[in-house]
Amino acid sequence: MMRFCKKCVMPNTRPHITFDKNGVCIACQNNEKKKKIDWDKRLKELRELCEKYRRNEEGKYDCIIAVSGGKDSHYQVYVMKELMGMNPLLITVEDVFTMTEAGKHNIQNISEAFGCNIISFKPNRRAAKIITRYMFEKYGRPLWYVDRLLYTVPLYYAAALNIPLLVYGENVSYEYGGIDDEETYSAREQVFNGVAPDIKLDELVETGVPRDELVYLDAPSREVLNGLDPIYLSYFVEWNGVKNYEFAKKRGFKDLTHEWDRTNHIENFNQIDSYGYLLNAWMKYPKYGHAYATDYAARWVRYGILSREEAVKLAEERDHDLDPKIVDDFCKFTGMSVREFYVALDKLYNRELFELNEFGQWRLKKENVEERRHPKW
Repeated sequence: MMRFCKKCVMPNTRPHITFDKNGVCIACQNNEKKKKIDWDKRLKELRELCEKYRRNEEGKYDCIIAVSGGKDSHYQVYVMKELMGMNPLLITVEDVFTMTEAGKHNIQNISEAFGCNIISFKPNRRAAKIITRYMFEKYGRPLWYVDRLLYTVPLYYAAALNIPLLVYGENVSYEYGGIDDEETYSAREQVFNGVAPDIKLDELVETGVPRDELVYLDAPSREVLNGLDPIYLSYFVEWNGVKNYEFAKKRGFKDLTHEWDRTNHIENFNQIDSYGYLLNAWMKYPKYGHAYATDYAARWVRYGILSREEAVKLAEERDHDLDPKIVDDFCKFTGMSVREFYVALDKLYNRELFELNEFGQWRLKKENVEERRHPKW
């Protein structure tokens, strides 16, 4: 049976999350610890780190920022360029799916709003199609290929361009619970955090993708990693996705208002770049019994925006409801029919967590629904 955090709505099925003896998840515990942090002192530490890497040479970049164009990316660039006075080079890994109008606008806006150059890495679409379908059908990890590049490409570019300071947003494991939930400024181990775990290249070659088309899927060598200084900005500044959104709007960021009301989300401003990519976050539902509505409702409880009861209601209403636009775009890219998609999806449901209702739909078992509403520890 699933167990749920007594403060938020996060279940113990989230990979690598831990709970204390009182039934409080590590993300909520860390949220309480953050309230005692001296953020002025942390900002001073960031300034000192920036001074270490500031080149003071015309035309030379001081750091690299990995961006998507999203709300958090806008905030990262603001902190590093306008607060710290650094000259950043932005690097983005392009989405392979159909972009939203908001997504198209935002990646252009981040360059225009802050006056930054962007290097855009376009993934090999042939390899992406083959591997994306394979990873979906076999592992339920449809966006492994793109996510892996999101982690590795900035590291390779930082090494190749000899720009050691590489800036990421939040430490996902510390903020939300995961494999490496220790508080640290260093993001050097991020590529090993379990979001896009290693897959043997021999296995991918067997899908029909030549080995020489799998460049960058392996993490850089330890020697290369040790020569870089990747950081989590969330260590130095108080991280809050809603406040980042409110800031980004003031600098030209657009959300999905009047464009798309996503059935499985509770907001319209996070991960809004494209359609098909959102399958990745939703796939946690058949595998672990929770998806994006739970993720963000839990954060909003920690931010003080929602009560736990309100978060439970949103999770029950939204988590299971996979938006058809996501499915259509995913199938369009991979070449699957919608029927093939749902046949494959049906095999991925965790039978320990789910049962079929009278309409042939997978739903959480009643004991899991009741446990979410009234957690017992």
